[in-house]
Amino acid sequence: MSEPGILNIINFIRGYEPRDPRLDLVEPVAQQIALVQRHGLAGTWLIQYDALQQSRFTELLASELDERQEVGGWFEMNQPLVERAGLPWRGRFAWDWHAHVAFSIGYTPSERERLADTFMQGFHAVWGRYPASVGSWLLDAHVMAYLAERYAVDAFCICKEQWGTDGYTVWGGYYNQAYYPSRRNMLMPAQTTQEQIGVPLFRMLGSDPIYQYDAASTANGQTVVTLEPVYTHRGGGGDPAWVRWFLRTIYETPAVSFGYTQMGQENSFGWPAMRDGLNDQIPLAAEMQRQGKLRVMTLGDAGRWFKHTYAHTPTSAITALEDWRSQGRGSVWYCSQHYRINWLYEDHQLAVRDVQRFDECYAERYLQEVCPTKDCTYDALPLVDGLLWNARVRFVSSQNGDASPLTGGVPSVEESGENLEMRWDSDRAGTLQMTLTPAGVNIRGQAEGWELQMRWHAGSFAELQAVHERALECLHEGFCYRLGLRRGRFQRIEECAISILPENGIIEFDLMA
Repeated sequence: MSEPGILNIINFIRGYEPRDPRLDLVEPVAQQIALVQRHGLAGTWLIQYDALQQSRFTELLASELDERQEVGGWFEMNQPLVERAGLPWRGRFAWDWHAHVAFSIGYTPSERERLADTFMQGFHAVWGRYPASVGSWLLDAHVMAYLAERYAVDAFCICKEQWGTDGYTVWGGYYNQAYYPSRRNMLMPAQTTQEQIGVPLFRMLGSDPIYQYDAASTANGQTVVTLEPVYTHRGGGGDPAWVRWFLRTIYETPAVSFGYTQMGQENSFGWPAMRDGLNDQIPLAAEMQRQGKLRVMTLGDAGRWFKHTYAHTPTSAITALEDWRSQGRGSVWYCSQHYRINWLYEDHQLAVRDVQRFDECYAERYLQEVCPTKDCTYDALPLVDGLLWNARVRFVSSQNGDASPLTGGVPSVEESGENLEMRWDSDRAGTLQMTLTPAGVNIRGQAEGWELQMRWHAGSFAELQAVHERALECLHEGFCYRLGLRRGRFQRIEECAISILPENGIIEFDLMA
């Protein structure tokens, strides 16, 4: 890989847990500190304002943390912070997880600045400095730019990709690693320096690159398959076999720029729930660092490294072609400033499961508006959505009117600078080669008799406005965008199906237009 992988151990600290008032919130922090330092690792401790006001947390951190540790801020709203900022508290409890109460998006832009100032002043009063790193399940572009420019924050972190979990939809952005967010949309990387917030944003929690994307939905949104140690059912950070598979995937396969994930757990789960998982993960991380497979860094150090290394958002990839469930599935994620794409291998077929366009002019819903509800949505510009539309773009045979899917073996993947080179040997159309570049995707076939077909469920692709030979015209949340072709042509074949035909054996998608 071009750069050694980075691991952030991030544990964040809340001062109240209304769902279980009997829960010991100090024990997890004390045990996490002891575990991380016993193995000689760097760690990041992000403290919420309600915990910042309690000596049981601040004295523990001040007395027990060694020089490898960093204390930063967890910027979620709670009653002490909001009232200290001179605003009315609207929560059901002293900390309320509903989006319009817990997050900055529930307040006007000027109120967000007051809340940020109040938090920073409280942090400075305890630690004699401002935090280098700030995290939250959700932030907004306005408050991120404010924190970056007024307080010189070095790194941000937010929640993973998910649809509706806990009422929070964060869908369509950089799937992992880090990026420079747009000034108009915290989920979307900027394409120009002028529109770029100059602080990297890291995606937390370590999502399963095969199974998290289309994880089952429940009344509480998608289920969770992540590195969080409390999750042990059918994969997750409490399953030692899954943990080892996941870390091999992140740090020992093509990642283009650098492999990345985050370990840790908030204290509100309680120590018994996370104990076994962390006692497995932390020694493993120490051993992998000794082997030179990764570097354990604080979040602030990771942000400074990123800013020193990259002037603009780098491309990144996750290559997961070994299926820990032994169901013959594989997944390759590729992200650039302009788009992301996910290739899925299943049932001996290779298909595109997801494509999202990135455009710094597409503003998040809450840039200037206040989120009015307990649920919230961040998104990008969808072109293929395997979860919401049940869409796939498959290789199919085009010989003698046959449109059946091509089959073949597991694809191979290699890095080539900023590009990712994929090769797939199909049964009826020979070898197909895919080059994923920051600007688009080039697909080449050595033999005739193949094409791509995209199919989706009726009523689920409202964004599609027109099909032209060289472009699809789309509309999402009132924003116009397109998928262009440099080589090949689009052809509508059914109401919910499009063929993409090669030109002299080549299909080349333009994802910058």
